Amino acid sequence: MPLSAHWRRWTNRGNPDVQVDLTASEALWLLAPALPVAIYVAFSDLKSMRIPNTSVLVMLGVFLVAGLIALPMEEYLWRLANFAVVLAIGFVANALRLVGGGDAKYAAAIAPFFAFSDIRLVLILFAIMLVSAFLVHRLFRAIGPIRRLTKGWKSWDAGKDFPMGLALSGLLIAYLGIGALQ
Repeated sequence: MPLSAHWRRWTNRGNPDVQVDLTASEALWLLAPALPVAIYVAFSDLKSMRIPNTSVLVMLGVFLVAGLIALPMEEYLWRLANFAVVLAIGFVANALRLVGGGDAKYAAAIAPFFAFSDIRLVLILFAIMLVSAFLVHRLFRAIGPIRRLTKGWKSWDAGKDFPMGLALSGLLIAYLGIGALQ
């Protein structure tokens, strides 16, 4: 799809229903292999406040393989550009100490899963996931029985730091889930 078509779709107010620029089949092809990696990343970030580089590479590999199967070639190539753009933004954000390095790399690895034409929806979903994940994390951190069950999790005692992998994984799962259900 030419860039002008992406731009028209992105700026078109269109139907107010929540839809993604992804067929149910495409979403399922992407969701099935991405789901276990996303869950692992969220768990790892909660437990150790780290997103392993291997997880980032596996998630990118999931897109490189599943995206090639699920998406038309032109769309696939456009989505790979999302990776480069988000990686560059992430490096700058990390240099400014706005986000952790793992968060920046993981955000770049999941970026190709999102259609550029869905940028508004992705940003809204991210805001919802970020606030929800933050509130649930802080609530669970304050509940003694949960803390005892998850003894040693670094995110409970990370001060103002927050396991962003939880919100990013939630974003990816929600977006692909919406696509699978439409």
